[in-house]
Amino acid sequence: MPTTPVKILVPGNHLMAGLLGHRDELLRQVEAAFPDVRIHVRGNEISVEGPSAERVALLFQELIILLETGHGLDSVQLARSIDMVGGDVRPSEVLTSQLVRSARGKTIRPKTAGQKAYADAIAGNIVTFGIGPAGTGKSYLAVALAVQALQARQVSRIILTRPAVEAGERLGFLPGDMLAKVDPYLRPLYDALHDLLEAEGAQRLMEKGAIEVAPLAFMRGRTLNNSFIILDEAQNTTPEQMKMFLTRIGFGSKAVVTGDVTQIDLAGGRSGLVGIERVLDGIPDLAFCRLTAQDVVRHRIVADIVAAYEAAESPAASSRSGAQASGEAP
Repeated sequence: MPTTPVKILVPGNHLMAGLLGHRDELLRQVEAAFPDVRIHVRGNEISVEGPSAERVALLFQELIILLETGHGLDSVQLARSIDMVGGDVRPSEVLTSQLVRSARGKTIRPKTAGQKAYADAIAGNIVTFGIGPAGTGKSYLAVALAVQALQARQVSRIILTRPAVEAGERLGFLPGDMLAKVDPYLRPLYDALHDLLEAEGAQRLMEKGAIEVAPLAFMRGRTLNNSFIILDEAQNTTPEQMKMFLTRIGFGSKAVVTGDVTQIDLAGGRSGLVGIERVLDGIPDLAFCRLTAQDVVRHRIVADIVAAYEAAESPAASSRSGAQASGEAP
């Protein structure tokens, strides 16, 4: 039974060029993503036929909004937009939201639906757990929102901490004071701070005490009021350290805990991040946000690597659980 074509009128030749891409490469990408539709272009009118015509029409409408608001469109941005539309999320609502402006005037925005949900969770809760693979922006977005809260005077200081656990290598004795010793472990957070505030601005705030860096071991006994606290690499905390950290939160404070349960470097493997959702489930003002390979915003190959590891580990995990259930040795 033939279907009625869905028509989209594109307002302007300049938008048409941005929408279709150089030599129609973006149009070909949409056609490859939706093989059950036929797309016809005539002048400034796009006609879509097929089972997914309504979804593809919505995609084009969202892309037009992005182009009209000054967003450039490339194959990576288009792929993310296709994923969002497939998940009933509007790309224009995700990609146009502004989190903070860096010292260089760069606007920091979420790049995926998962990142937008993560940022919204941080804004709406006292404690947020951001759990996901490398490259999903867990730490960077947490630092960006901490800087925004400090600039808006919602908090009086930012506290950065993480467990001092080496990733499979013994680094040996580290010279210097406490800050110098913990510095290598917190380098990813420093990189984000310097990107947002520049090195001089971050250094001034650290000298004033508005940004504090401390090993997790130094948190015991403290009550942290009016602070934005980020615990990074939380998969390398023990359950006792995680409980200690979470009970440091004082009045007017917000905490973000980030980690990747597939990268546990603890000698015994007993991580305070594993199983914690079951323990804390149902507590008000506390949220868990899980990011996936679709939220990786580094080079495309990083997402492919993450997906490959997930695929390889899933059958192995199923095999182990099946062997244990049948009484066989794993």
